[in-house]
Amino acid sequence: MGKLVHETIVSMNFDVDAFAGSSLIKLYAENGCLDDAQLLFDKIPVKDCVLWNVMLHSYVKCGKGNDAMKVFNDMRNNGTRPNSVAFACILSLCSSEEMIGFGAQLHGLVVIFGLEFASQVANTLMAMYSKCGHCFDARKLFDMMNHRDLVTWNAMISGYVQNKLTKEASLLFREMISAGVKPDSFTFSSFLPAVTESMCPNQGKEIHGYIVRNGVVTDMFLKCALIDIYFKGGEVKVACRIFNKSTKVDIGMCTAMISGYMLHGMNINALEVFRWVVQAKIRVNTLTLVSILPACVGLVAVKLGKELHGNILKNGFQTRCHVESAIMDMYAKCGRLDLAHRVFIRISERDTISWNSMITNYCQNGKPVEAMDLFRQMGIVGMRYDCVSISQALSACANLPALHYGKEIHGFMVKNAFNSNLFAESALIDMYAKCGHLNLAHRVFNTMTLKNEVSWNSIIGAYGFHGHLKECLSLYNEMLENGIRPDHVTFLGIISACGHAGLVDDGIHYFRCMTEEYGIQARMEHYACMVDLYGRAGRLTEAFETIKSMPFLPDTGVWGTLLGACRVHGNVEFAELASGHLFALDPQNSGYYILLSNILADTGQWGRVLKIRSMMKERGVQKVPGYSWIEVNNITHMFVSADGSHPHSAQVYSMLESLLLELRREGYGPQPLVAYPQNSVI
Repeated sequence: MGKLVHETIVSMNFDVDAFAGSSLIKLYAENGCLDDAQLLFDKIPVKDCVLWNVMLHSYVKCGKGNDAMKVFNDMRNNGTRPNSVAFACILSLCSSEEMIGFGAQLHGLVVIFGLEFASQVANTLMAMYSKCGHCFDARKLFDMMNHRDLVTWNAMISGYVQNKLTKEASLLFREMISAGVKPDSFTFSSFLPAVTESMCPNQGKEIHGYIVRNGVVTDMFLKCALIDIYFKGGEVKVACRIFNKSTKVDIGMCTAMISGYMLHGMNINALEVFRWVVQAKIRVNTLTLVSILPACVGLVAVKLGKELHGNILKNGFQTRCHVESAIMDMYAKCGRLDLAHRVFIRISERDTISWNSMITNYCQNGKPVEAMDLFRQMGIVGMRYDCVSISQALSACANLPALHYGKEIHGFMVKNAFNSNLFAESALIDMYAKCGHLNLAHRVFNTMTLKNEVSWNSIIGAYGFHGHLKECLSLYNEMLENGIRPDHVTFLGIISACGHAGLVDDGIHYFRCMTEEYGIQARMEHYACMVDLYGRAGRLTEAFETIKSMPFLPDTGVWGTLLGACRVHGNVEFAELASGHLFALDPQNSGYYILLSNILADTGQWGRVLKIRSMMKERGVQKVPGYSWIEVNNITHMFVSADGSHPHSAQVYSMLESLLLELRREGYGPQPLVAYPQNSVI
């Protein structure tokens, strides 16, 4: 259309002046024809400020930052004085691209031209400083302004919220109300996330009440913010009511519902919303897809995950690094590390997040060797390590264990100033503890300048892991003296230490202290710890009663702990009960079948042992070989059950045979992995 109008003007021998040119350039830009717009712009002999602004805005709107900056410089070189519109436009580019250096220079130019208090320019400057993390400068400008309109207040509140300065945002919001400035929907949609961060659900309800009483227009953004705050405050029904009563629904609201359902583990509800979005033919965005992928993990639905992956490929979203990282995580958490790695190697531009994600996936899926290999590759290709990379590499060293590599990473941390990062230092404590060096773990803890609950939990857990209850409780009391409030992880370490020390009553005391004194709701792992506490002491009836009293369905960890205790104490009744649940929850895990077989074999019930063997064959259950690692002379050696691939396997088995002979002379009879009757083969 723009070209047709332009050709008509030219054919009638009319000159294109600045006014007509502005309209034509807008037409070209709106239709994506920036080259034609630039050609027309260049041909106009006399260009006024409005025409320069139209061209500048066109480039900024289309994300052509370099071209926009060139136009701005040409405008100044041409002798045209930029006005507030021009400065607001170019400053918005600095904000979106986070060009704080150039933005500060422009601020100086704004002051020279006397436009620093022009509302449009001042608001854009504040937004630019906030977006670049310079809230102090934004607030300085805010305080200097004599006249503050609603946009000014909104910009400053939004800046505080974006930078996680929730206290400052709350104070400014109250100041705004006191100043008699009436907030609008943008104010509330900007401020409500600060309420969510401050964990004050009642304040969220009060604000919602204010919105209703004062007839504030609830647009899509505000509804999204309200849905989010109610979900995070545990008010699922209220969030659903807001969504269901909305006459108009956009993808933002649907994404808020999906994220809210996922927060509460309501995977099926999240999928229902996503299906509705697809059926309503609402165009999804990357945030929607990233939000729904964890539902596949929650339902362990790899097939559904593959379908979503196909949808992402179909819509061309696969090139976004954060989307590919989410796909990778989905496959890994569904147990398909092979597919996760395939997605990883196909990412064209891997950032630190994607590398960290894959390293974490290997660590969490029991592949510490692969995690360490990937960590090394990350350094070789020139990627910069961050605290997540370091923490996961240390976790891999702890799981191997590989003290030598852990010490190398410790040296790297000191050299590159990572030794002041709380999470990396906490991972270092954990690594030294799991490698058997509690003295080094405590030394790292003592040298920390700042300690938070994660640091204290790491050292308490370290002593608890080794069964040093006295030191564990001493550190717990020291933690309280330092004003650090214990959390669910703290008590997990303490209860575990009580179990290892055989002090059942102490374990019960700290469990009650957690739930009653501190009001911390017991999680699955706490109940598993209590089952282990009773099980180690042979109090299996109490262990079973603990499972029955759980407010949620027990998982394999809880039933597996009971089954392990049954093996130690030879209790067939509870063993069969626990294994029945385990076979239903995880039918392909060979360990549970073998453990039950050993218990039955110990009591001479060979017929039932054979039945379990037949059940394994019918279900296609494969025995997973056992792995072990040991570090000798800074080299980590890995051994697999019944494997002779190690170069020194002959000497190892010879030494093992000698040790077994010595043990037999002392009266010890080793128990085989599965005690099947003579002449039976599995």
